[in-house]
Amino acid sequence: MQLKDKVAFITGSASGIGKEIAMLFASEGARIVIADLNKEAADATAAELRATGAQAMGVAVDVTDEAQVNASVEEAARAFGGIDILVSNAGIQIVHPVEEFSFADWKKMLAIHLDGAFLTTRACLRHMYAQGRGGSVIYMGSVHSKEASMLKAPYVTAKHGLIGLAKTVAKEGARHGVRANVICPGFVRTPLVDKQIPEQARTLGISEDEVIKNVMLKETVDGEFTTTEDVARVALLFAGFPSNALTGQSLVVSHGWFMQ
Repeated sequence: MQLKDKVAFITGSASGIGKEIAMLFASEGARIVIADLNKEAADATAAELRATGAQAMGVAVDVTDEAQVNASVEEAARAFGGIDILVSNAGIQIVHPVEEFSFADWKKMLAIHLDGAFLTTRACLRHMYAQGRGGSVIYMGSVHSKEASMLKAPYVTAKHGLIGLAKTVAKEGARHGVRANVICPGFVRTPLVDKQIPEQARTLGISEDEVIKNVMLKETVDGEFTTTEDVARVALLFAGFPSNALTGQSLVVSHGWFMQ
């Protein structure tokens, strides 16, 4: 029970990686806030967790909306007595070559990934600092926090930006016992990735199997997708680490796609 009685606010956690993290954190004793754009899905996931004996609640939040972020964090803090862990996980993907990317889509991508990370961080830090019991801020980066791929200019830009934000939060939060780190997964077979496969196949003029084998998994050591469980285990490491020794770091989980 590494996270006994800790309160974890996890964005984009009604499905995919976020849900896997929520389930693992709950099994380790955390009280879980399922923060998702889809309120019905958030409530359903929270109910699923409560059925296992965990304490969980769902909140609706558009992470790009300052008022919604502040209100949802306040609601969670009132219900569970504070915030100890933030997992900034909400994200989307849009793929185009740079010359075809609309400015609206560029701004949408940066707003969800970067503005959302900033707004949720600011709202949660205020509670972590006031509580005086430390905390952990975890950003969902990507191998694209370290290197680029074609067709993903705003995604790569945003994921690189999360490392800069984490380093700053790590330095500012240290005196409050608050750590900040970034998880950098390779391709994880979620609905977000499944959607990209036909999109990239059309854009690149290749088959979907070729996208998987020669684009997504080409640089891995074993041709395997990273799993949601792989990512959740790293999140648990960051959430449960007991000191500032592990802060301002980014850990790649990618079957060797990117090696530091």
